[in-house]
Amino acid sequence: MQRRTTSTPHAPAAIGAYSQAVAITGAATWVYCSGQIALDPATGQMQNGSVEIEARTCMENLKAVLGASGAGLRDVVRCTIYLTDMADFDTVNRIYGTYFPEDPPARAAIAVAGLPKGARVEVEAIAALAFRP
Repeated sequence: MQRRTTSTPHAPAAIGAYSQAVAITGAATWVYCSGQIALDPATGQMQNGSVEIEARTCMENLKAVLGASGAGLRDVVRCTIYLTDMADFDTVNRIYGTYFPEDPPARAAIAVAGLPKGARVEVEAIAALAFRP
């Protein structure tokens, strides 16, 4: 399996930590991760002291789910970020970008009316693993 990011000057440039597209060729196992909010896995309680804490906790939870599936952040080809307030976009984008320092996945950020447990941020992902018989 090969993973290749796409960047073309014929479409708007990425304005954050995402690629315009990610192409996968060859046999792969796909991992579809459910959205992660800032729940502490040990206590089940929301970690909502700030949007920064929420964003980091979402990403750490996503990383744990990927790891349990045999994948890692390097395997992610698509993410969706849900925000209850687009005013938080720059902060969440900055934190998100630290998890994908090079060749980031394709991504969308969407404003929503609400998220479970009063969360302000939710992140979901799709990962592709090289075929493993």
